[in-house]
Amino acid sequence: EALVRWIHPEKGMVSPADFIPVFEKNGFITHLDHFVWERTCAQLREWIDEGLDVVPISVNLSRLDIYDPDLVGVLTRLIEGYRIPQDLLKLEITESAYVESPEQLIETVGELQRLGFIIEMDDFGSGYSSLNTLKDVPVDILKIDLAFLSGDNAGRGGNILQSVIRMARWLELPVIAE
Repeated sequence: EALVRWIHPEKGMVSPADFIPVFEKNGFITHLDHFVWERTCAQLREWIDEGLDVVPISVNLSRLDIYDPDLVGVLTRLIEGYRIPQDLLKLEITESAYVESPEQLIETVGELQRLGFIIEMDDFGSGYSSLNTLKDVPVDILKIDLAFLSGDNAGRGGNILQSVIRMARWLELPVIAE
């Protein structure tokens, strides 16, 4: 997964948990996402040109990206420009994106899948819409949130995690536990 880190000249490493919410509020997150997508495609192209065995890299799509009417065009232009097969750029969408605009999310995900992109539902289980999201959004991979195995109720969380994995198998969805 391509992850962004901010190394501030005075403060040192700034956690994404600190700056991502600010960027989501002020709209800068879309610029950051585009930068990460571009760098990821460039890196994939470099590895391909070097003849290396290339594995897919996941990139995040923020909730604001889903509202962009040109999202599909932006991603298509990137993979075409860098001559990257769609299945090398996996797209992660957080479960919480479903809450704000389920119809738009379902439509966008469907269009991206038709073009050959692999869609991962990120942070599954961190929101309250999990089962409806699984029912309605056509994702290819389920990434389960780490929260199931942390805290005082880790044993109970483990039982829930086992149930989610069984359910994903019934739906023929690969599962990744973060």
